[in-house]
Amino acid sequence: MGDVNKSTYHEQINNINTLKLRQIQNTLPKFCRDFFLGIKDTTSTRTRLAYAYDLRIFFEYIKDNNPTFKNTKITEYTISVLEQITAQDIIEYMDYLSYYENEEGEIITNDERGKQRKLASLRSMYNFFFKMEMIEKNPAALVDFPKLHKKEIIKLDAGEVATLLDNIENGEQLTKKQLEFHEKTKIRDLALITLLLGTGIRVSECVGLDINNVDFRNNGILIRRKGGYEDVVYFGDEVEKALRKYLDERLHIIPESGHENALFLSLQNKRITVRSVELLVKKYAKTVTNLKKITPHKLRSTFGTSLYQETGDIYLVADVLGHKDVNTTKKHYAAQNEERKRYAAKVVKLRENDDEE
Repeated sequence: MGDVNKSTYHEQINNINTLKLRQIQNTLPKFCRDFFLGIKDTTSTRTRLAYAYDLRIFFEYIKDNNPTFKNTKITEYTISVLEQITAQDIIEYMDYLSYYENEEGEIITNDERGKQRKLASLRSMYNFFFKMEMIEKNPAALVDFPKLHKKEIIKLDAGEVATLLDNIENGEQLTKKQLEFHEKTKIRDLALITLLLGTGIRVSECVGLDINNVDFRNNGILIRRKGGYEDVVYFGDEVEKALRKYLDERLHIIPESGHENALFLSLQNKRITVRSVELLVKKYAKTVTNLKKITPHKLRSTFGTSLYQETGDIYLVADVLGHKDVNTTKKHYAAQNEERKRYAAKVVKLRENDDEE
């Protein structure tokens, strides 16, 4: 399979996802292989893996709840199964997703966003076989997506951002146990969180950074976006200062084999993981607020909101955040848009106030 150590972080992730996808495909109907091959050039390994997990839940539900398919192994289902399933079957499946118990006995719940993603996976499969004229019916297209309720944007305000960065530097509000590690990681943690707050990059984009992706001449970083394409994101003076200080420390660390190029390292001298970043953000966020559930994605929201408030340019925000469709950005920052429109109504004066004459 080649030398894993010489492959890039993103290649390694793709290889891991590919192996997982093959394992799950072995539990799905054989015709699903045609679907995954058919969408290979237009989707990422991460997307295909998510589809596979969702489709497995669907076929397991059909086997357990539809008498027609109960006595046939899922791996032996033929493509005719897709036409025997009705829109009503899919509607009942969507209801089932609200609350169910998996094979391990865990209770699983899905809100409207979770259900929407699972219906999107199902529709993608049905659309593929319908366009390929391998089925004549497309019941998934008859089922409406769940209505999404607007989510309030949770973010840190300016004072909370300053306090958060101060607490990372001085270790205030940390427990005794946390302080034991703080001295070893504070320079790294400050650089990492300053970078997230100062650029709005995703945590997956952050952990995938290599040392040579940082360009101090132009104050930019080369990242791999969600869709697999490369993009340059620029940073300001505060991020530059934090990164330079960390790199002075990083260049004296001897990484584990295979992690030589990684920018951010764990205490085990391996590339830091998404989960580790989530935990360290949670740890420091608790020193600032217990009222808000702050995650790396909320730091992205904090950046996006600040950028929109400063510039009022939704297209710039979309570009910097790496949203391919500006409507995605508009959905997220609609509340700020409403505030700006209300402000516009107040600043325009039609007549001088009588009291001012």
